[in-house]
Amino acid sequence: MIQSICEWIATVGKLGKIPGAPGTYGSLAAVLVWLILPHPLNPIIFIAILVILSMIGWYTSARVEASTGRIDPSEVIIDEWVGQWIALIAVPLHWPLIVLAFIGFRLFDIVKPWPIRQLQHLPGGVGIMIDDILAGGAALLLTHLARYWWF
Repeated sequence: MIQSICEWIATVGKLGKIPGAPGTYGSLAAVLVWLILPHPLNPIIFIAILVILSMIGWYTSARVEASTGRIDPSEVIIDEWVGQWIALIAVPLHWPLIVLAFIGFRLFDIVKPWPIRQLQHLPGGVGIMIDDILAGGAALLLTHLARYWWF
């Protein structure tokens, strides 16, 4: 039963099992849920939620990785969810910035510039989560720089 719950959480309610681009689906779902949250979000509370969600993600993704015998299984998308929400910290409800946060996160998550690529090789759930956490941080920086300079 615990394994089924871990799989359900790590795949974000089985969304990660949809064929095609599960990471992109997870990121898009994260944006859509973020949009229905009450705004403006308190950044301290939002960050606390992200810390808790990251810890849950580390545990559940490690369990799914161990049960499948595959390193960073593609159906595990809780890492994309966390990374996308990091990219949206303190972003106002302004469509160009939301789109930039989404595209920026996906770009950093796919390309994995240094040191993101190296850290994804850490074992278990930490390796699964850390690259997306850092990609989210890079997209957050990009989005807020754009907000400062252009919006």
